Amino acid sequence: MDKMELSKSDNQLFGKIADLLNEARTFIVKNVNQTIVLTYFEIGKLIVEEEQEGKERAEYGKSVLKELSQKLTNEFGKGYSVYNLERMRNFHLVFKNRIDETEKSASVMRKSEEEKSASPMRKIDSPFNLSWTHYLQLIKIENEEERNFYEIEAMNNNWSVRELERQ
Repeated sequence: MDKMELSKSDNQLFGKIADLLNEARTFIVKNVNQTIVLTYFEIGKLIVEEEQEGKERAEYGKSVLKELSQKLTNEFGKGYSVYNLERMRNFHLVFKNRIDETEKSASVMRKSEEEKSASPMRKIDSPFNLSWTHYLQLIKIENEEERNFYEIEAMNNNWSVRELERQ
């Protein structure tokens, strides 16, 4: 009888620990994705600000992106091709109002979340809750209302990028 009780207790302990570890993994992945998306948004913002300095645009912009791409690739590895830098710029242009809107409500939301959450894993405030690849699909949608609709649906229904593409 003692073995049965210990086994039951061990299973409950295992279940609690497994739940905690799974929650931690999910938390880490989500926060890494949000950090990547926010970083790419900020890179896009910096590129746009540089381009708006008033220099002869078209050729200057291309040469800056090419040189920037080479330097970033040398320093940080793959992922910073001219094409990807252009996508980061486009991402910023499409979602540039998102940061301002989020900052206004962030302090109220943060306080509310902290009061509700008993978990050691706290949600970070981010205007972007999907992966970079999701946002690459979303920026293809020109209509802002439609794009926002699919972003919300992808978040609420936990759509993969493939599921989002099929919509």
